[in-house]
Amino acid sequence: MSRAADLPDQPAPPARRLLLKGALAAGALAAATPVAAHATAPAGRPKAAPYVNPLVRNRADPHITRHTDGFYYFTATAPEYDRIVLRRSRTLNGLGAAAESVIWRAHPTGDMGAHIWAPEMHRVDGTWYIYFAAAPAEDVWAIRIWVLANSHADPFRGTWVEKGQIKTAWETFSLDATTFAHRGTRYLAWAQHEPGMDNNTAIWLSEMASPWTLTGPQVRLTTSEYDWERIGFAVNEGPYVLHRNGRLFMTYSASATDHNYCMGLLTADEDSDLMDPASWAKSPVPVFTSNDTTEQYGPGHNCFTVAEDGRTDVLVYHARQYKEIDGDPLNDPNRHTRVQPLRWKPDGSPDFGVPVADGPTGQGA
Repeated sequence: MSRAADLPDQPAPPARRLLLKGALAAGALAAATPVAAHATAPAGRPKAAPYVNPLVRNRADPHITRHTDGFYYFTATAPEYDRIVLRRSRTLNGLGAAAESVIWRAHPTGDMGAHIWAPEMHRVDGTWYIYFAAAPAEDVWAIRIWVLANSHADPFRGTWVEKGQIKTAWETFSLDATTFAHRGTRYLAWAQHEPGMDNNTAIWLSEMASPWTLTGPQVRLTTSEYDWERIGFAVNEGPYVLHRNGRLFMTYSASATDHNYCMGLLTADEDSDLMDPASWAKSPVPVFTSNDTTEQYGPGHNCFTVAEDGRTDVLVYHARQYKEIDGDPLNDPNRHTRVQPLRWKPDGSPDFGVPVADGPTGQGA
């Protein structure tokens, strides 16, 4: 979420453009699931029905993980920015009609009181963790990364414990944390403003000492250097990692959250030093953008999951069904969760295609 409108029911803060300008001048503006595991499908399983988009309405920044219990777990940003929700289903299509539970609510005052954004739920060493962004109720743009934990096998049960803020190198605007493991090391990737940089956010990477603590250096992998990354706002955010074909692919989102929002791609060899920014090659062009033919606008803040067949990779993202928006895009609730099969090019790199039109799309298996 490119991050600058207030909640509809909050007192209006300065306009985002003015906020950015003033904060940068003062130097004060803030700065998968691990790889989707392939499972073996039971013999004779019938072919899944086509996915039907939108999959879940009015849910942005979607995160879907398929767990070993056979369920798909879904969480996303609610447009009121005041809670964390959770759904589950045996099928991806089923998430659209699945009952939704509120597993945590924003605090009435103090930390974690406003702008509850972009939750991701990951299973790490037998515990569920949710990474999300939040700000103090009294300072709604002081957004930071926070963590919840639940040791119960069923994330709808047990107790969600607040583990606190993930401390990064600076106390600046930061959000969109995701975690993944590679060759025995767990990493956190996130978006943050670096003091002195002429941007909103860049993508950062760090090793983790625990699921809520960073260790060692924190390195910048990408900042908004191309024109398509700086429309409206200079944003790189929403990282997510997929490990396939001997490489790690890290997607991210760029520009403002209107129809200019789009996805970029970093690629690293699986044998490289992931903490060396030189290991990550950046696509000079966006890999997933708005499409007038299919009438899908502002696709981004994606993750990946795997289809019911246990083999087909699935792209999960949000988009709107129209281009023109009244007022600040962050006050428009109609970013809907969408899914479509992810294809692969002959060279082993992902082929994102275009955001498909509303209605049935592709086969789930």
